[in-house]
Amino acid sequence: MKLLLDENLSPRLPALLGDLYPGSQQVEQAGLRGATDSVVWEYAKSGGYVLVSKDNDFRQRSFQYGAPPKVVWLSVGNGGTSLILRLLRASRDEIEAFVAMPEAALLILSARPSHDANQG
Repeated sequence: MKLLLDENLSPRLPALLGDLYPGSQQVEQAGLRGATDSVVWEYAKSGGYVLVSKDNDFRQRSFQYGAPPKVVWLSVGNGGTSLILRLLRASRDEIEAFVAMPEAALLILSARPSHDANQG
């Protein structure tokens, strides 16, 4: 299972996630910096990628067109690279199950508060 990480995500992520998501790329690494959403969508579709973004555009496109490609939307607000890295690593099994579901087009992953943040 390989991910195509949207332009709004760090180009460092594919290397940091390579053990769990081999063959993943970030849009810029794929030569698509500044490309339209349609071009990125088609690249993900034709390349067999799961498209990962925290931008609403791909979430909406998923509603409109369905899969492929499958879309993982990160509901993390302005969460930085370390938060996104932890979320994608912790959600590996959930993403794999999502990819295996033929009718599923969109998976929303939310940043979960840490245990310490819940204590009084």
